[in-house]
Amino acid sequence: MDKPQYYIGLMSGTSMDGVDAVLVDFSNNQTRLIATYTVAIPEHVLHQLHRLCSPNNDELNIMGRMDRSMGLLFAQAVNELLATTTINKADVIAIGSHGQTIRHMPNLEHGFSLQIGDADTIAVTTGINVIADFRRKDIALGGQGAPLVPAFHQALFAKAHTPRIILNIGGIANITYLPGESDQVIGFDTGPGNTLMDAFILQQQQLSFDESGQWAASGSTNAELLTHLLTHPYFAMAYPKSTGRELFNHAWLEQQLANFSHLALEDIQSTLLDLSCQTIANDINQLTDTGDIFVCGGGAFNTELMQRLAMLVPNFTLSSTTAIGMDPKWVEAIAFAWLAMRHHHGLTANLPAVTGASRAAILGSFYSAI
Repeated sequence: MDKPQYYIGLMSGTSMDGVDAVLVDFSNNQTRLIATYTVAIPEHVLHQLHRLCSPNNDELNIMGRMDRSMGLLFAQAVNELLATTTINKADVIAIGSHGQTIRHMPNLEHGFSLQIGDADTIAVTTGINVIADFRRKDIALGGQGAPLVPAFHQALFAKAHTPRIILNIGGIANITYLPGESDQVIGFDTGPGNTLMDAFILQQQQLSFDESGQWAASGSTNAELLTHLLTHPYFAMAYPKSTGRELFNHAWLEQQLANFSHLALEDIQSTLLDLSCQTIANDINQLTDTGDIFVCGGGAFNTELMQRLAMLVPNFTLSSTTAIGMDPKWVEAIAFAWLAMRHHHGLTANLPAVTGASRAAILGSFYSAI
């Protein structure tokens, strides 16, 4: 048996519900999840992150402070993760840190995607080398810089003769289509996953998310509002495409609800849930007629969402990634450990057919702990 090849993956997504840390062993051409840990983002930090994600509040001093604060939080996640194990940090080859996205605008003349969470701070505080800034090279090559996880999905899950779809429902939802025996992977962001539902329940009930979709389940979807929301031009765009809070945020939602103030709050929440389900299902049904869908991310734990989505894709089997051996909570963090491993070995990690980049490339930049 080969010596363990330990890597740590760090992920904080658009939902901003915490920093997920995973310890993974990639030896013997396998992916073994060794340990997991989550650090909550403190309220005062979360408030500043939300300000940074709003285009009207671009303050460089806030960004600078939050870059360091998130770097320290990521480092805390690593140190506390390792404290749950008997593994020495000297045995960890590298940390792959996604960072916290505060702006993703790849379609400008000079497109960019900006993540904070200072990698040097992580490296120095943990004593472990860090690979970060995974999206920049793909964008430099004319790509979207997202989604990046389809390459990982292909490496891990493209082993079936029947089509598989890996559906990640975080703040934003994205799909990876693995067409069985073909190598032609397709992947893109479908639109909002949890982000609008989270924003609405936070405003109305001061809750960070709708547990199991219970509030949405208590309401009835308003067809007129749903039809109105579906007119957003993003949904009609051809892939490659990616999106984020820049398009689908609380300010946008308030504008859309201006003529629907008469609706019951639970009916609005139900409609937002159906918006996510409908846009996901529309894209899946356009890709293929049948197959297996495996869901990861926070949406996998939203019972109401899973039930409604299943009704919209009746020709597919729908389950979480648990069915193929991976806890849905940790898939994205594991993906960034995998991306760090690819960088360390000098291997390409983007899929140009997915992102639109002109070629495959080694992703990420190296930050030494020394």
